[in-house]
Amino acid sequence: MDNNIPDINELIKQFSKLPGLGPKSAKRIILKLINNKENMVKPLAKSLAQVYKNVVRCSDCGNLKIIDKVCICSNDNSYDKICVVESLADMWVIESANIYKGHYHILGGTLNSSENYEQKNLLIDSLLKRIKKNNLKEVIIATSATVEGQTTAHYIEDTINNNKIKITKLAQGLPVGGEIEQLDDGTLFSAFKNRVPVSDG
Repeated sequence: MDNNIPDINELIKQFSKLPGLGPKSAKRIILKLINNKENMVKPLAKSLAQVYKNVVRCSDCGNLKIIDKVCICSNDNSYDKICVVESLADMWVIESANIYKGHYHILGGTLNSSENYEQKNLLIDSLLKRIKKNNLKEVIIATSATVEGQTTAHYIEDTINNNKIKITKLAQGLPVGGEIEQLDDGTLFSAFKNRVPVSDG
């Protein structure tokens, strides 16, 4: 789709930033949208506007919530463990595998990650508050087996610094360099079932 229309070129540029999409894939999507403006562009634009206006990140747990509503983390006190993940995508893949029942805490990145997240944007302070507030007995650190993920895991362990709380990490089946979002259900099940104390490795 070679053209001199700035609006279309900008749209291609923005779509190319999405995970798994390059310029060619973005051009195909834009062409499909343009050829179906009434049926696709209009409702898509409306949905994006609604999400932009109404959906925010919870400052306590990192999950998504409606801007003027209380997040699910404020009302759910039925579990004694919490699973700490890097992103919403990681939480969704764990939830879909149906291998864990408990609280979730979404950090929003890692320390020293390539996305240049600043430490202040990671919800580590709020994690400590949630642990204390909910009298949690176990913290499962489910960060990726990357350098950044493991650095973050060790930092969280050191920050919690409470010998009354069991701190574990995912075990077998989590390949070195692997990201949680990319794992299959069987691998995740093994990693959760065989989780070990962080200090063991």
